[in-house]
Amino acid sequence: MSALRIYVAPEDAGERLDRFLPGALEKEGQMVSRAELQRWIRDGSVLVDGNRVKPKYAVLEGQEITVAEPEEVVLELQPEEIPLSILFEDEDIIVVDKQPGLVVHPGSGNATGTLVNGLLFHCQGELCDLAGEDRPGIVHRLDKDTSGCLVVAKSELAYHSLVAQFSGRETGKEYIVVGKGTPPNTEGSLTTQIGRNPNNRQKMAVVEASSGKEAVTDYRVLRSDENGRWTSYSCVIHTGRTHQIRVHLKECLRTPILGDVIYGPQGKQEVIVVRLMLHAWKLSIRHPLTAETMQFEAPLPDEFLVFLP
Repeated sequence: MSALRIYVAPEDAGERLDRFLPGALEKEGQMVSRAELQRWIRDGSVLVDGNRVKPKYAVLEGQEITVAEPEEVVLELQPEEIPLSILFEDEDIIVVDKQPGLVVHPGSGNATGTLVNGLLFHCQGELCDLAGEDRPGIVHRLDKDTSGCLVVAKSELAYHSLVAQFSGRETGKEYIVVGKGTPPNTEGSLTTQIGRNPNNRQKMAVVEASSGKEAVTDYRVLRSDENGRWTSYSCVIHTGRTHQIRVHLKECLRTPILGDVIYGPQGKQEVIVVRLMLHAWKLSIRHPLTAETMQFEAPLPDEFLVFLP
């Protein structure tokens, strides 16, 4: 993003700078989270009439705000000896059972200690670099607190094949989930549009068609608490939208995932869990070299077993 100049309209006077900028930038076709903008303001990449200010600064009518995205710092990835659970590996792909709490690749606030750092050590650097210097081999992702199956490309052949399979909806992805409460039906298919939450750009939400992308989730109840406190599900996703299952369970079934600090139930909880109760149980792909259909299964973590039949 080149430097932008934004002028404060009368109706925006008095608004906090970090609250005013996300919407103002969106009108310019730029999507930047409030948290990211707060960092830019503190770093001096955002100036008001040429001066540095704090994120809470109240803007005035007619002021000129200059926004220049900081230059991206290229991380030099370092192999790290991180314990990994390997489900399958050959010369083209490696499939892992990612543990909860492990970030997939380096980024803001997570320069080290990621799955990619561990894979570079395990594979002795043999990961395809087409996805970018900071995410070698990555063709799909799991949220930090989600566990389960994740496939990584070691060769260029594998990278191109897997990217095509995921974008073409040719893969199979089944999750085990535990949500608060009970749904209106024991099974069904949820088809909505998912996009950025207009009231909180750090969250996703079910939105109008013009504001999001299609998201399709099939769900089936596995077991429900006799007192209606929780329900466990099998969820098969046919699209890969950010936070798809988390949003669908909260907004469509009204059973937010237990342990979800972003979308989960608020206030005092009847059912206490130690993590986000979302596990990528099964993954099926075609092998990039042989075209053989392969299905992988990540064993269910112990904390899920009490909620299952």
